[in-house]
Amino acid sequence: MKLLTFLAVVGLMVGVLSVAGLGQVQLAGDSRAGAAPAAAVAVAETPKEFSIARAMAMIGACIGAGVAAVGGGFGIARIGAAAIEAIARQPEAAGAMFAPMIITAAMVEGGMLFAIVICLLGALFI
Repeated sequence: MKLLTFLAVVGLMVGVLSVAGLGQVQLAGDSRAGAAPAAAVAVAETPKEFSIARAMAMIGACIGAGVAAVGGGFGIARIGAAAIEAIARQPEAAGAMFAPMIITAAMVEGGMLFAIVICLLGALFI
């Protein structure tokens, strides 16, 4: 259980750090604020330049999304396995175990999806 928590936290932190790095990359590349409007249109039409910071941010976003998905998958699998084992031991308590199991799985999946969305936003706005 500690490993799953660690994987989820690492995935979320990598995603957040990659998005934070993206903000710095975009601010550093947007130094032509005083340029003429025609030049701004020309800059907007050119493709983005390659930079090490942009590549590292993309790699961080991808790793963060992968770690979050793996951690969430392991967490939901452990919840399901524990519920099945508990129901096998006490079949009469299956109804009482179902709602907490679904709520816990939803919380794990919500955290996983939040981390993946943060990483996706980081990857899209590079």
